[in-house]
Amino acid sequence: ESPEVVVVRELYEAINARDVAKLHRLLKPHLEWRFHGPPKHQHLKRLLTGEEETIAFKFEPQEVAAFGSTVVAEGCGLGALWVHAWTVEPEGVITQVREYFNTSLTVARVGADSPASSSDDHDRSTHCLPVWQSRLHRRARKSLPGLVLAI
Repeated sequence: ESPEVVVVRELYEAINARDVAKLHRLLKPHLEWRFHGPPKHQHLKRLLTGEEETIAFKFEPQEVAAFGSTVVAEGCGLGALWVHAWTVEPEGVITQVREYFNTSLTVARVGADSPASSSDDHDRSTHCLPVWQSRLHRRARKSLPGLVLAI
């Protein structure tokens, strides 16, 4: 496992154990946060900010994958499917989280190393390369909106 994946797995252990000291070591004090989903599912925010200390929701990722400094984790619980995209600095500190609830997510890599959409040099443009797609769990009995996260 990459060092970034190890950091994210340690983070989930600290969250579920409510280990505040470890969370302070792993998270940047001014964590950049983006949430996509119903407000009632902001369990992570309520736990990390101390707004609520006793939440039945457990974050137990079923899949974790790294794409450079971005680590994607996916899980489900209490009728919700979730995906987190964490940004981990080389020093092992998490600086950003993008949180998605009850949606499917495709992660795509965009950049100069992407193949061109045209062989004509003066009309070249890059396009997305899918590198990861969330799996709908057997608990998902309905269609979910899909999002694309470009990294």
